[in-house]
Amino acid sequence: MSAATLSAAAVISSGRAALGIELGSTRIKACLVDADDPTRVLATGSFAWENRYRDGNWTYALEDVWTGVQTAYAALAAEVQRLHGVAIETLAAAGISAMMHGYLAFNAGGELLVPFRTWRNTSTERAAGVLSELLGTNIPLRWSIAHLYQAVLDEEDHVPDVDSFTTLAGYVHEKLTGRRVLGVGDASGMFPIDVRTHDYDAVMAAKFDRLVAERAPGLRLRALLPDVLVAGEAAGELTAAGAALLDPSGTLRAGVLFCPPEGDAGTGMVATNSVAPRTGNVSAGTSIFAMVVLERPLHRAHDELDLVTTPAGDLVAMVHCNNGASELAAWVGLFERFAAIAGGTLNPDEVFEALFVESLDGAPDAGGLLAYNHLAGEPIAGLPEGRPLFVRTPDSRLTLANFMRAQLYGVFGTLALGMRVLADEGVELDRMYAHGGVFRTAGVAQRFLAGALNAPVAVAATASEGGAWGIAVLAAFAADTAGDSIDTYLTDRVFAQTGFDSIDPDPEDVPGFAAYLSRYRAGLAIEHAAIAATH
Repeated sequence: MSAATLSAAAVISSGRAALGIELGSTRIKACLVDADDPTRVLATGSFAWENRYRDGNWTYALEDVWTGVQTAYAALAAEVQRLHGVAIETLAAAGISAMMHGYLAFNAGGELLVPFRTWRNTSTERAAGVLSELLGTNIPLRWSIAHLYQAVLDEEDHVPDVDSFTTLAGYVHEKLTGRRVLGVGDASGMFPIDVRTHDYDAVMAAKFDRLVAERAPGLRLRALLPDVLVAGEAAGELTAAGAALLDPSGTLRAGVLFCPPEGDAGTGMVATNSVAPRTGNVSAGTSIFAMVVLERPLHRAHDELDLVTTPAGDLVAMVHCNNGASELAAWVGLFERFAAIAGGTLNPDEVFEALFVESLDGAPDAGGLLAYNHLAGEPIAGLPEGRPLFVRTPDSRLTLANFMRAQLYGVFGTLALGMRVLADEGVELDRMYAHGGVFRTAGVAQRFLAGALNAPVAVAATASEGGAWGIAVLAAFAADTAGDSIDTYLTDRVFAQTGFDSIDPDPEDVPGFAAYLSRYRAGLAIEHAAIAATH
């Protein structure tokens, strides 16, 4: 019997399933696929969590990391038992993905030195500025190296004890496998990568060591960083301790192959088949970011653009915004509550859909309304802190349709500022792929994004659950023996039969969004005033 005709139960029982777990901003998701046909999703599980603001930092407790990972895996295992009548004893491969960047620093005994500092923190402005000038490339505030150097500048007590630092995905992977490694895409958000060697840029690392020699004697950057691997390479096996940590029931056995741990940007590229030049993707969640695979290096460094890589190590321009759909969700929650007290019976998804559809009747420029989604600081917009705002002039047209269109435009506002910089560099796109929960209502956010970018936007059926599935695909790729490149594997083996719903820019939306963005850019002065006036 061929792998393609095996029942789901047989795939799982024979150890031919691949597992992906992604730790996102608001949910930890687990996805089990057929390793021989990754489009075949066998089961899923999830756990909801939220970051906390503690002592001036956005953080997640490590206890919550493991509660979430175990709960998501247990939910997936329970779904496997319920749907297929079998237990997961072994796997063809597994992989871990998580939010990129941030700072998890450990001493030689493996103890966490300071609470996890996530990508959302913007307290590294001084460090990022010095490093960007020194290295000749943009080092964003959220990058791991900016957090380390800021700690050096601030003479934090823990710096002399730092034996290693890593990302969230790297931390979870090491606890499960004992290997201190990262996929090249996630590593590229810690420190710049040399795309020729698929390793950290050695010249830049030497410059950093010289920079900190006086303040932090003996600090050698390369010794602190995880080793770098590319997609398809083996990244260790599940240890007995790791198996007990992932599955406390004891059913899952040690020895499972792991693929390199990746960041959510890399899994987004995989989930949308956008790893080749002239392709790109937008991922929208708590944050929103665009990844564009480049044909050539940029002419110069830009504050609005990060240079990272695909999971295969190819150069990518990244436009990363700290704020995504959270403020939009808060407004939808307000309308959901109104519907409930008015006697309505709509569930949250139905409220989202009703309001999104209503926005299609809004004016192309949102009727003169403005919505800022900045719950946290936004470097691209020059904002050190978050102040979500809704603004209008007396002669604007306040309707529900315009209000909702303004809110959706606001999700893409800062992103569009960065993408305009990329367009000025002469970078061209054949198509932009999109994923994330905001695209679940067909043809709404997708249409507005096409108008914002003036480029076709495609969405696949996996749009709302892309990340966990993306790392499951990378795990399946690591277990594959055909020897294809990741681009060929995705195109010929994964997406050959997958349909994408593509929308071209609406002729009225393009100038309408441009008018909105012009007001949005000018109105950033209001945001600065709000920060100054409210503390």
